Amino acid sequence: MNQIKDLTSGNIFSQIIKLAIPIIATSFVQMAYNMTDMAWLGHVGSSTVSAVGMALYLVWFGSSLMFIPKIGAEVGISQSIGRKNLKDAQAFAKNAFSISVIIACLFALGIWIFAQPIIGAFNIQTASVNATAINYLRIVAIGMPFAFCNITMAGIYNGVGNTRIPFLVNAIGLVMNMILDPILIFGWAGIPGMGANGAAIATVSSQLTVFLIFVYYLHFRQNPLKVKNYLGKIQKQFFTPILKVGGPVALQSVCFAFFAMVLARVMNDIAKGNEIPFSVQSIGAQIEALSWMTASGFSTALGTFTGQNFGAKQWGRIQRGFFITLGIAGFIGLISTLLFFFAGKQIFGLFLANNETEVVHFGIVYLIILSFSQIFMSIEITTTGAFNGIGRAIPPAIVGITGNILRIPFAFLFSYTLIDYLPAFQEWIKADSVSVTGVWWGITLSSILKGSLLFIWFLVLLYQHPENEYPLPFQRFWIRLIPSRLRQSPIIINPLENEEIKKRA
Repeated sequence: MNQIKDLTSGNIFSQIIKLAIPIIATSFVQMAYNMTDMAWLGHVGSSTVSAVGMALYLVWFGSSLMFIPKIGAEVGISQSIGRKNLKDAQAFAKNAFSISVIIACLFALGIWIFAQPIIGAFNIQTASVNATAINYLRIVAIGMPFAFCNITMAGIYNGVGNTRIPFLVNAIGLVMNMILDPILIFGWAGIPGMGANGAAIATVSSQLTVFLIFVYYLHFRQNPLKVKNYLGKIQKQFFTPILKVGGPVALQSVCFAFFAMVLARVMNDIAKGNEIPFSVQSIGAQIEALSWMTASGFSTALGTFTGQNFGAKQWGRIQRGFFITLGIAGFIGLISTLLFFFAGKQIFGLFLANNETEVVHFGIVYLIILSFSQIFMSIEITTTGAFNGIGRAIPPAIVGITGNILRIPFAFLFSYTLIDYLPAFQEWIKADSVSVTGVWWGITLSSILKGSLLFIWFLVLLYQHPENEYPLPFQRFWIRLIPSRLRQSPIIINPLENEEIKKRA
């Protein structure tokens, strides 16, 4: 186990940072695939951005399903390592990879077959936008099995504490994508410009390259778990705990993607078919991912750290790791808040041609509104990692899904009932466009609620758990946030292991 990092002792801050930085860099690399496409396609036109934005919702939906094997691998492997059980760690890796292959192939096939009715559900009135989205989606579907399996292979490395390899491998794919994008989108040296189709081909080629490099590393270069064959029969005794921890995370992310698509439809109806707000939200989501991906990197690092210490029953380190990571993520959320509020024009202008003034103005408003939720979003994501590490993925799923559902009624509430109370933003948008901002205010309010509730929930868990003998930092302050009835009874948490695994051990 010499390639496996022991996180049950040593300096917590440095361990979290060393784990998180490669994960964050990997997240930025993965995000940069889409941002590179958007940046180049923005110079083709906002209609092309709208088309690709619709297709990316489906990619997002499929990636959400991959949280089942990814989170299952990360938590199952890390907890097994904490218990010094290499055999179980190997089994979690093999089963997670096999599950990812099945999910990826089935999802890609479904997307290819049903691309047209799926895109039609967005209710975009421009035929050329719909046609572009369908073609882009079908090309991207070809690469989905490779892209989605890459997610699980990165999770295997994260689970053993080696977050550097996923970054290096994904960085190679990004460089390839950045080189191919302008060539295939605009044409060069006899290669015809293919617009959105060129961006899709560039992405698929890069993802295939990443897949091949991952397979090479796992079999020949750095195979930390010494697994000879990652693809094989799925074993029930490992599938169950993988589904137990990965299922709620995947469900939450799938619901997030689904309700985001529903919200896009609602926004299009509120905007009366005007495609500009949808273009703004498509680009804005990529921009917001800068803070979201950063917080997710620390969340994944915290999940791996917590998993090992949970397996080793080190509750003092679990608690200190949580608050240290929360402080880092909160600071990142604060920086995002300031950038979105004061530099929206400069940020949004990077993704559009100079003549897209109206879109940029809408973008400024979008970032100002979303700036109020960035700290709370960072808190929610970080706390989710702590819950995942101890194998309790249901609380974040409950809070996340409920909050995402509320975005729909919030959109109608702000866009119609409370429209007279919304800021007019007269400097950037027309009076008849204010109703669209109600959707974005609803997103902000839901993020504030989710971050606050999930943080309090984890405080309750730390305070009540019988094995945690350490007082909370500033406990007299935090204890006031916990309802008195919840302070009375202890919480019992079982490790992420199936009864059959216990018997076999």
